[in-house]
Amino acid sequence: MKAIAKHINEELSGCYSAGEISALTRIIAVELLGISQMAFYLKDDITLTTEQETQLDNAIERLKKQEPIQYILGYCDFCGLRFKVTPATLIPRPETSELVEWIASEAIGKESILDIGTGSGCIAVSLANKIPQSDVTAWDISPDALTVAAENSKANGSAVTFEQVDILAYQPTGELFDIIVSNPPYIKENEKEAMHANVLDWEPHTALFVPDSDPLLFYRTIAEKGLTLLKPGGTLYFEINRAHGQETIDMLLSLGYTSIELHKDFAENDRMIRAVKPKGKGER
Repeated sequence: MKAIAKHINEELSGCYSAGEISALTRIIAVELLGISQMAFYLKDDITLTTEQETQLDNAIERLKKQEPIQYILGYCDFCGLRFKVTPATLIPRPETSELVEWIASEAIGKESILDIGTGSGCIAVSLANKIPQSDVTAWDISPDALTVAAENSKANGSAVTFEQVDILAYQPTGELFDIIVSNPPYIKENEKEAMHANVLDWEPHTALFVPDSDPLLFYRTIAEKGLTLLKPGGTLYFEINRAHGQETIDMLLSLGYTSIELHKDFAENDRMIRAVKPKGKGER
């Protein structure tokens, strides 16, 4: 194992920090090459097969090009489940799992849930598993992402209805939901320079970026249409750009939403918002 670790370190030095190389070495050894955790940590002598050597060399070359390790593996773990990921989908983030946990903690168990911009399906499938009596629908504009999401739903034994919908063009048809959740594109174009190449060069830009001139484009659109899509007293949940928490709150207030809460993620960044559609007179 020492020889393998040394080889990986030599090849990736200059491309990644020492900490990143250490983490990547474990993932390559355990997840990709199938070396046991014990053998890895005890640094046992390991003789790779020809197939494993090929896998290792291929992974190193792809990592040198800043390709995310999740795309190399072909999967990512999220909320205790395993999700297939491809360049057609964003890689699920830990902070998004916090949003899922928040929703699940407040659900009563029989909600109709709509996930807008589902990507890999990580939010929708996780909620369907955590709230098994719920009725979950997931929308995305990308047919390739929906194909991956449907595979993830089947692999994780969840019942989610997937539909190709462009939320910016969508006109409500009368269907109603108890909960709408969305982690839409929220990174401004002018933030590209601060982004790492393994995100900027590999993950789908349509799922990442919004115009600098309208950073709340998707939030405002979803909130406006949510007034029709949500049942009275229904709840809207967003993952947000940490720089626009108050602006998002102000937008929701202007539309009449109530009980608005802004939550921070594990890194103490403003990251999640919950808002409630008000009930009209005489509604329960």
